[in-house]
Amino acid sequence: MNNLAFLLFSFFLLLHSGVSELRLNYYSESCPRAEDIVKDEVKKLYNEHGNTAVSWLRNLFHDCMVKSCDASLLLETSKGIISEKTSTRSSGMRNFKYVNTIKKALEDECPTIVSCADIVALSARDGVVMLGGPFISMKTGRRDSKESHIAEVEDFIPNHNDSMSLVLSRFQSIGIDVEGVVALMGAHSVGRTHCNNLVHRLYPEIDPTLDPDYAEYLRRRCPPLSDPVHKAVEYARNDRETPMVLDNMYHKNLLNHKGLLQVDQYLLLDPTASPFVEKMASDNAYFHDQFSKALLLMSENNPIIGDDGEVRKDCRFVNEVVVH
Repeated sequence: MNNLAFLLFSFFLLLHSGVSELRLNYYSESCPRAEDIVKDEVKKLYNEHGNTAVSWLRNLFHDCMVKSCDASLLLETSKGIISEKTSTRSSGMRNFKYVNTIKKALEDECPTIVSCADIVALSARDGVVMLGGPFISMKTGRRDSKESHIAEVEDFIPNHNDSMSLVLSRFQSIGIDVEGVVALMGAHSVGRTHCNNLVHRLYPEIDPTLDPDYAEYLRRRCPPLSDPVHKAVEYARNDRETPMVLDNMYHKNLLNHKGLLQVDQYLLLDPTASPFVEKMASDNAYFHDQFSKALLLMSENNPIIGDDGEVRKDCRFVNEVVVH
């Protein structure tokens, strides 16, 4: 293949993937204040409801890991669509109503211009900053899906007790390597985890890979499923030291056998991942750098562009088709 043919082929691949259509400041002419509006709303919501910042980060993960960064996650069950939120993999996700708050502010400024998919990406970017993480320059220009990907959710979203080889393969399928996975899992340094995902490590016997004192703390937080006081909404903080700061405490905790989920502990036990765990535990700046790179890659996974998608007026529903 000569150089010209190779360049044309590469250009075709970029067009097909949609990445070439994403660019920085995509709305600079059509809605100049778009990114500032998202940032202002994210900050306002964070000051009123701090946990929204964690939700924005999780939204990006759940949306972009399943087929495309296309806001399919936000769709409600309606008119033949089954919401991805109904999947058990979406358990514990919340604050979706505040996406509508951001969308309304954008619609008031620039009707039907800014996609819900870009709201997912930009709110995650600004949420990371609110959590003490780095600012990540994200491209925009995504369009919204007209369908749910409920059938694919469980095939793409890793579970809390999946093997590390499975977790790594799912991330690698969207171009994120082992180093990036170790960084992205550092998002478990913020937020909380429902006890339903923990009790198998605590009862009937304590998982021997858990620090004994930490395990006793978790037992106080999470009674057995058979206990009358157990509730599905019981939870434990992912990180007791800096629970609302996106830092390398997650990796430090792993080295001290205080990984909350089974999959967290698997990360330390994996020979390809453990060196990166150790490096990030010792260098927060390195963690932030790798986290930024990996989150950026995730945010650009197979975006919908052009006429293949739409800009929803309401992030919960596809637009009505007007028949003339």
